[in-house]
Amino acid sequence: MARLYIVPTPIGNLDDMTFRAVEVLKQADTVLAEDTRTSSKLFKHFDINTPLQSHHMHNEHKTVDGIVRRIAGGETIALISDAGTPAISDPGFLLTRACLEQGLEVECLPGATAFVPALVNSGLPNDRFVFEGFLPVKKGRQTRLKALVEETRTMVFYESPYKLIKTLNDFITFFGADRPVSVSRELTKLYEETVRGTAREILDHFEKKPPKGEIVVVVAGIR
Repeated sequence: MARLYIVPTPIGNLDDMTFRAVEVLKQADTVLAEDTRTSSKLFKHFDINTPLQSHHMHNEHKTVDGIVRRIAGGETIALISDAGTPAISDPGFLLTRACLEQGLEVECLPGATAFVPALVNSGLPNDRFVFEGFLPVKKGRQTRLKALVEETRTMVFYESPYKLIKTLNDFITFFGADRPVSVSRELTKLYEETVRGTAREILDHFEKKPPKGEIVVVVAGIR
């Protein structure tokens, strides 16, 4: 049956790719990829020959309607991002919503998502948590942080290595220097690292050792 498959891909270690994900990508009529160059390496590794089509944040508003029509016409289309699960701080929500609005089948496979191992590794409470993704760079940043000052659940953020120091300084300003924080970077890769401590201790660590790679920051809620 024609449908949209949401297919997670490894966040680093290719051994984390599931057998089912490979099979779905091989059987789909087309695979939508955030960056076809990045996905071509994945396809070559797993001997996947399905046609790739570019689908990213800069063109998804223009391409969604056409993709929905193709699925309605009988095609099976799979969506992948550069790494992890599509629609989690990556393109995917707009297409998923459009398919569901048209009564089309959408199926999301289980698989890699960076914030889950980072949250579990943090040692902070994970029975209840809030995923905040990337903080606004400028407009709305302080408003978002102020809204989280009284948050009691563990908070999870994505961050780039270039903005981590600024973000840690902001956490000290809004949450306090003693707030427990865990920073995981390069998850599943050769130089994977998780640093745990207070916000001040984590800031001191990365000021001495500039961070590299993809980063997940986990922050304890207020007690």
